[in-house]
Amino acid sequence: MRAPAGLGSRTVNRWVFDGHIAGTGTQEGTRIVVGRWLASPVGPFADVMVERADGTRLLLAPRDDVADLVAATYDFDAVHVVPVVLAADEDRRRWRLRAGPLTADLTIGPRTAVGHLLALVPRSRAAAPLVATAADPVARLLLDGVRTRGTAGRGRREWYTATDQHAVTAVRALWGSEDLGALAPVDPPVRFGFSSVPSAPTVTRVLTTIEVAASPSLPGH
Repeated sequence: MRAPAGLGSRTVNRWVFDGHIAGTGTQEGTRIVVGRWLASPVGPFADVMVERADGTRLLLAPRDDVADLVAATYDFDAVHVVPVVLAADEDRRRWRLRAGPLTADLTIGPRTAVGHLLALVPRSRAAAPLVATAADPVARLLLDGVRTRGTAGRGRREWYTATDQHAVTAVRALWGSEDLGALAPVDPPVRFGFSSVPSAPTVTRVLTTIEVAASPSLPGH
């Protein structure tokens, strides 16, 4: 595709990831961000970004192509390709996650006040960057650490367009045999990119758009 106005003659691609982002903290201090991507340039997948209590940032990815794509966009201290299995039980409102050393069961609660407002946001892939740009000043004001547009790794640009949000009301998380404790805010904010997830544990329905310079193939292909 051709670059939008303002980018001159530079040719770019836009990759769209359609799915959910869950963010939660634990009493031990580990913060967990789960991506459940129903559609993406490399197909459906789930991945996990973990920031431990000591600040170590880890990516748990299910395949090499996912690891290459995500690690080229966000910042990590270590990247691990491990089995990642996410079972979403819509009836019982639970997510069951198994990702290498991490085991996490999330209980999903009611729609948040922000979620009710997000229901008014147009869900259009073409309009998503414009909507995210318009929403950014509001997100900065209302949600500490949250940004809806910014610069990602390797000079890429990124937009988050949220269209729904529910509270996470409980979590049971283990790192190996270590119990990470009960649900806690995502505090301090995670540091994988220009934006954190909300401090209140939530699951957000989102379109993520990443703009990159045109190239013959995706990372890992």
